[in-house]
Amino acid sequence: MREFDLVLYGATGFTGRQAVDYLLEAHPHLRFAIAGRSETKLAAIASARGRSIPWVVADSSQPTSLDALAARTRVLISTVGPFAQYGDPVVDACVRRQTHYADITGETPWVRGVVARHHTAAQAQGTLLVPFAGFDSIPPDLGVWLLVREVRARLGSDTAEVQSLCRVAGGFNGGTLASAVGLGQDASFGNPRLLDVPDVPLLSARRLRRVEWSNDFNAWLAPFFMTPVNAAVVRRSAGLAHLAGQPYGSQFTYREAWGSRSWFKAASLAAGTIGGAAALRTSLGRRVLAKFGPAPGEGPPEDVLKNGFFSYDFIARTPDGRSLRARFADRGDPGNRCTVKYLCETGILLSQRPHTPGAGGVLTPSACLGETLLERLRQVGTTIEVVD
Repeated sequence: MREFDLVLYGATGFTGRQAVDYLLEAHPHLRFAIAGRSETKLAAIASARGRSIPWVVADSSQPTSLDALAARTRVLISTVGPFAQYGDPVVDACVRRQTHYADITGETPWVRGVVARHHTAAQAQGTLLVPFAGFDSIPPDLGVWLLVREVRARLGSDTAEVQSLCRVAGGFNGGTLASAVGLGQDASFGNPRLLDVPDVPLLSARRLRRVEWSNDFNAWLAPFFMTPVNAAVVRRSAGLAHLAGQPYGSQFTYREAWGSRSWFKAASLAAGTIGGAAALRTSLGRRVLAKFGPAPGEGPPEDVLKNGFFSYDFIARTPDGRSLRARFADRGDPGNRCTVKYLCETGILLSQRPHTPGAGGVLTPSACLGETLLERLRQVGTTIEVVD
């Protein structure tokens, strides 16, 4: 019996503080603790919430402290990014102590390294490692998973292609910016095959590179800045499903965009996506973004957190051209409020999962939790539905 069901590592950061509040409000009886490297900040957070919250000092530069932390809990959830800089010792400790793990990273090159180092050992142990458990990338991952399942049930067919259209309004925090700046220096980031399961046949996704009209969505489509992350995650889910005997389709592919009914707005979205990506690839652009963007520990004001929203609309096609639609939508700032909700609910579900030898590994949210996560998110206000 471990002391805690869940430990939140990174509780003193912008996202971490929101996660503390979410856990206290939504799960008041949960046995959880908060952790980070600053004793003073942890104590202040614990005392300010009006409830006795256990806290533990742990630092990614001191692996023994992380080992001791992981040994005390069934699951550890982390908001400490950039994960390429701080994440390895945390995951290493979880694998050594056979502690389930989830985070909010969108850093696909880093996760590729985690797969290489830990997937085989974690799989054998039954330890569940679930990155991408925030807005990056639960909505597209779980939405595609649901739609593929429903195509099989309703249409009796595999899925050849899923397309999605995202609409989003919100802000971003300093940790997200720091991660993006780091990713801009990695040439492999845009590769949709980065997390593919070996020897599973999938088509390479065709990325949208300009504004174009879609009759399916009755909207102008624009390149989406999240595509490099989401496409890689969805493809890994498809590969893992194939190994589990539930293939998406022998030639499955995924394509996504964001867009608008207005050509001008779609063109503005495209310019922002392409210009931002170009800036991240240059040292000058990264310095400018770091200088004028939010600092680590900072994030959007309360009105943005409250009034943000997103929606994903999906359309799946079978090899013979039949189609089915689904929708995944939520209220609140996607990169902060929604991310916090998804991470916390993922962590709580993981805390209820036993260690089953052979069933662990570096898994996507849908491959690990599937229907259980889908139903939990519906219970906490997320719209996830098949659209007839």
